[in-house]
Amino acid sequence: MIVRGDQIRALREERGHTLQDLAKRANLSLSYLSEIERGSKRPSLKTIEKLAAALNVSKTQLIKGDITDTGLSPGDRIRIMRAEKNLSLQDMAQRAGISLSYLSDIERGTVYPALNTLKRIAGGLEVSVSSIMGSEGSLGHKLKVLREEYGLTQAQLANLAGVTAGLIGQIEHSKVQPSLKTLEKLAEVMGVSPCYFIMEPGAVDQILNLMNPELREMLMHPNVQSVLNLVTNLNEKELQFVLNFIQLFKRSELN
Repeated sequence: MIVRGDQIRALREERGHTLQDLAKRANLSLSYLSEIERGSKRPSLKTIEKLAAALNVSKTQLIKGDITDTGLSPGDRIRIMRAEKNLSLQDMAQRAGISLSYLSDIERGTVYPALNTLKRIAGGLEVSVSSIMGSEGSLGHKLKVLREEYGLTQAQLANLAGVTAGLIGQIEHSKVQPSLKTLEKLAEVMGVSPCYFIMEPGAVDQILNLMNPELREMLMHPNVQSVLNLVTNLNEKELQFVLNFIQLFKRSELN
């Protein structure tokens, strides 16, 4: 994906915005926006969408070439791979065992498929799920995108998380897989759940789709939500204590 940093700068100046103005409107750090405009940083699709909204333009104006040729989304990649194999939408839908309209929505990016659907599409294309997802689904890529959008260097993030800058670099380049403890530290610094880094795209949708309506309704209850929010902040030892307590409670009920 090639982002037109010069175009972003031109649109910003045309609207009379300073770097600081646009950074604030797009909720980005000033230094990160400056690097995007100079072409030294490659922003995520999420960042491009923020900038497009802040500048009141289509995101296609911020990208070199046709957006469908840049591999921005899984839908784009599916469409390109399908075309390379000379498969029509109907052919591909039949191979994946999904409806024609659903596949069309996936390719246009109006819906995001569950992981199970991605696997079926990958099977129909005779490729891996990762080739459809690209690097955007990797733990390292997610960490790098978050870090840069927070305007942090690898050294700064390492200092905040209490790890080495070398480890951050290795994680971002997918050379090492961090321990759960390290993930928890990074997640706390970045203000996300550790699940953000390890769950595959679409996995949450797949889990929800497998639940019956009664269970989904129960999970939306305020009391249950409160418990889940507390659980996400537990360390491994605390979580094990909670699990042991639940098991003890269940055994007492049986007796």
